[in-house]
Amino acid sequence: MSDDEQHNQTFEQASAGASLTFPMQCSALRKNGHVVIKGRPCKIVEMSTSKTGKHGHAKVHLVGIDIFTNKKLEEICPSTHNMDVPNVSRREYQLVNIEDGFLSLMGQDHTSKDDVKVPEDPLGKEIKDGFDDEKDLLVTVVSAMGEEAVISWKEAPKGS
Repeated sequence: MSDDEQHNQTFEQASAGASLTFPMQCSALRKNGHVVIKGRPCKIVEMSTSKTGKHGHAKVHLVGIDIFTNKKLEEICPSTHNMDVPNVSRREYQLVNIEDGFLSLMGQDHTSKDDVKVPEDPLGKEIKDGFDDEKDLLVTVVSAMGEEAVISWKEAPKGS
């Protein structure tokens, strides 16, 4: 029995082991897809392939917009090389409360989420105004590479 004692461990936090990114060949990337440029998750808005000299590789020129900051980023890489693609997920939450600059949200599985900041752009003002008018709001939260942000909102359908 004492041999098993060394295997009894408690873990404070566990994850499913899902990676934040996965590799994909440059030539397989597509417009409106996602890619990591300079360490930031981006949506590809422009893409072009160019042939190079006699013994060179074809190069892919990517232009992406950061999905959180909306900044434009560019990258050029050989078409045979791999680039990281972020695992991007979108979830819809019901807005329950706004407190200290954070949104209190409830997911469709009735789990609460209190760690999403109110956006600091006109979108944040629209959400606050709608909440102050006592409307039922659904907010869409996009998450990638450990970051989360509200990207849109809509009024909840009546009877939900």
